[in-house]
Amino acid sequence: MTTVGTRYIAHGRADAEGRLVEAQEPLAGLQEACGGRVGETIAVPELRSLVEKARHYGLRLARQFSAVDGDNRITAWVELAPEFDEQGNFAACAIDVVNWNSEELPPENELDAARRRVEINRHLADCTARLDPKQGILSVVTEAQDLAQFVEATREAIGRPWTDFVTLPGNSHEQPLHWRLLDGARCQIEGSGREWTAHLEPLGQMEPGSAGFVLYLTASSPEPVTGESASPSGIEGASFGRDLTPVLRQPINRIIANAETIRTKLAGPIADEYSSYAADIATAAQHLLALIDDLSDLEVVESDEFVTAPDRIELADVARRACGILGVRAQEKGITLVPPVEGESQLAIAEFRRVLQILLNLVGNAIRYSPDQSQVWIRLDRVGNRALITVADQGMGLDQNQQSKVFEKFERLGRSGDGGSGLGLYISRRIARAMDGDLTVESAPGQGARFTLSVPAADDMRGEMRDGPGKDVPRADDENGG
Repeated sequence: MTTVGTRYIAHGRADAEGRLVEAQEPLAGLQEACGGRVGETIAVPELRSLVEKARHYGLRLARQFSAVDGDNRITAWVELAPEFDEQGNFAACAIDVVNWNSEELPPENELDAARRRVEINRHLADCTARLDPKQGILSVVTEAQDLAQFVEATREAIGRPWTDFVTLPGNSHEQPLHWRLLDGARCQIEGSGREWTAHLEPLGQMEPGSAGFVLYLTASSPEPVTGESASPSGIEGASFGRDLTPVLRQPINRIIANAETIRTKLAGPIADEYSSYAADIATAAQHLLALIDDLSDLEVVESDEFVTAPDRIELADVARRACGILGVRAQEKGITLVPPVEGESQLAIAEFRRVLQILLNLVGNAIRYSPDQSQVWIRLDRVGNRALITVADQGMGLDQNQQSKVFEKFERLGRSGDGGSGLGLYISRRIARAMDGDLTVESAPGQGARFTLSVPAADDMRGEMRDGPGKDVPRADDENGG
């Protein structure tokens, strides 16, 4: 740490509008480092707050403030003297810097930085694909209309490397390259006029990529709005889920990604206060996005035409995929997800995509309402001709009254501000019953909660089992809060 300590290191002056109209170094330099200039509104949040207090109380103040200047944290002591005109109105505030300390910021934890980059890529992505350890495509999900040709081509060639379906300009090497060389690569996709960037998230704890990858494809620009939804008359008659959700989802995802970039300081160091503001923006946008997704699903499941597409699926595989999708979120709270062990099996007759959607909701809720450093278990069972999958947590649990209400529409059990819409469990039960199944809860205060999805069981040796790679998989951020 370097310390400069001499009385009145620098002088400054703020006018009645809160603008820093005069400033000597190093105060002037800090103003610029925080995004402002001399003559503009004070850009150092804590200093601006102190000037406001001096103005409000009309008293001289001596206080400490802190800010970030590049890679350094600044701690300074200032004396503030408000000035008033002949009518007694606040006219200006003298700012005298008495002490100035500069300390280098500690380096960010590499693991935390990597996790934040994954979150940003996830929110920015217009297309998400699940890959096997050799980068072969297992499933693709997107709402981008200009990727329809890409999706159709990949579904007809499950298992082929994703690089077979894109063009990597200037790259003549045999594909696929090592995933680290492809992470951040620019590419072109047939049928789309936009330029794309690929990001790869490796899965597997022992060796990155040993359990496959998640591929995020991000476009350089938003998809043009075309068709009826581009006109006011088209929007008036549009279906929320089918027509408006994709239009709304893309700009909100970009708001989240840009706010996360600011919050995590990936674009450069900023004051902690600005990082907190960006976090509030990201949280609000995520809540809005979840609400849009829930309202879209609500429209679908309450439709008279809603049906599911039952198939033979492996519940253990669905459970492990749900844990893989939500693993990072659980780690951020120190929560351990315990999926069925390798080799454990329970065949069922249900729609893979819908069962995964239900499990993402149940596991996501368990993460949200469980204490830090706890565990969430996913267990399989069979009773007669019913296949069961249970999500159990170590949270506060539900009393009998709460259990009777938890599946009601818009019911949040008094948990205001938790990010949930109160639709997730209602939607999940509707889907379960549409698959000739059900969703139930067992709980007691202080003993956690156990949500059980039951669907028709399938016998081991009948027909060909389908475990879902060829099916649409819900978005990795599809967590319909209950």
